[in-house]
Amino acid sequence: MNYDISQLNNSKDNELLKYGYELFLNTPKYIGPDNGDPKMIYQGNRLACKNCHLDLGTKPYSAPLIGIIQRFPQYRGRENKIGTIEERINGCMERSMNGKMLPEESKEMQAIVTYLDWLSRYAPKDGKIKGTGFLKIEIPNRAVDLNHGETVFIKHCVVCHGEDGQGIMSSNGYTYEYPPLWGANSFNHGAGMTRVITAAQFIKGNMPFGTTYDTPVLTDEEAYDVAGYINSQDRPKKSNPEKDFPDLKKKPVSTPYPPYADNFSVEQHQKGPFQPIIKYYKEKFNITKTK
Repeated sequence: MNYDISQLNNSKDNELLKYGYELFLNTPKYIGPDNGDPKMIYQGNRLACKNCHLDLGTKPYSAPLIGIIQRFPQYRGRENKIGTIEERINGCMERSMNGKMLPEESKEMQAIVTYLDWLSRYAPKDGKIKGTGFLKIEIPNRAVDLNHGETVFIKHCVVCHGEDGQGIMSSNGYTYEYPPLWGANSFNHGAGMTRVITAAQFIKGNMPFGTTYDTPVLTDEEAYDVAGYINSQDRPKKSNPEKDFPDLKKKPVSTPYPPYADNFSVEQHQKGPFQPIIKYYKEKFNITKTK
């Protein structure tokens, strides 16, 4: 399939689509803290959509966005309701972008949806494609080993993300070539990537840079420990995280903030071992949890 937007002409019909592509590629240039218009600051950090959705939303097992339009409206446990694609985008705005919601009627929201619609134009009716979500791992039956995680980080991650985890800024001065993994310009603690299991799955299928799902570099244990190490660092805090998951039974076991529908400690939810928590939900509520 052809996802090269540069081949499209500059017709009026393509104007909104190309703006959506630009927003995806250079998000903070338009809605970040340094965009030059205080009324257009919707981000609290300087990440771009491309920093998590790799290859501009097309790479398998990096939460690819091909088919996402067909998958919405969609039930999401974090809100415990059927949500629209616009609401899902604003979930990213409030968490991964550590910012605030884009007005649904704004040109920016319409442009992003138009880009996602263009990516999804060849997807099946149910939106299901190979490589949706993240690569599954065998979750180690132990707590995260932070010392081992630091060793993995030094060996595989510092070349792009730096010893301080703050990434490498692009020459345009707005976006990151390699994003910060913690600190003020990273995602806040309400983002899905702060869950150790979720982060480990993303890392296994995509990191170090250039890795693909069918040729992983890291073992499951290495991905697990380095995910725990990254998520043990300081990052922005999302306001009102206790309002997430109105039905607490729907909360992923590695969600790093309370409340929970169980009596396991916050530390265990952050670092594991997760098998006892998974077993509890299966026995108590007959719920099979995988993250």
